[in-house]
Amino acid sequence: QVQLVESGGGLVQAGGSLRLSCAASGRTFSSYAMGWFRQAPGKEREFVAAISWSGGSTYYADSVKGRFTISRDNAKNTVYLQMNSLKPEDTAVYYCAAAFAGWDTVVQVYDYWGQGTQVTVSS
Repeated sequence: QVQLVESGGGLVQAGGSLRLSCAASGRTFSSYAMGWFRQAPGKEREFVAAISWSGGSTYYADSVKGRFTISRDNAKNTVYLQMNSLKPEDTAVYYCAAAFAGWDTVVQVYDYWGQGTQVTVSS
């Protein structure tokens, strides 16, 4: 069992930055690939970024490539999402998720989810 708690969301102006954190409980955190997803009102949840269990490989949606960076610290059981050059279209609830099978862009592959943190980017 893995419990995930996101933090770091908030209101920021376009062009600004935020860093999201996702703290995981349990001793098996390093066994899971981790992903970040987001969901805007009236839209489906979409893939943002993922990182392999070791942190050696990272993957990004085209919409955030070059602006967002995912990282993890297995000693702290935490995964991060550094978001730079934020745009109003980045406004959404951001969720972290854990996948034992490995990273994927598909929601159904992920075994555990956090409760989400709101990110609002004003123009």
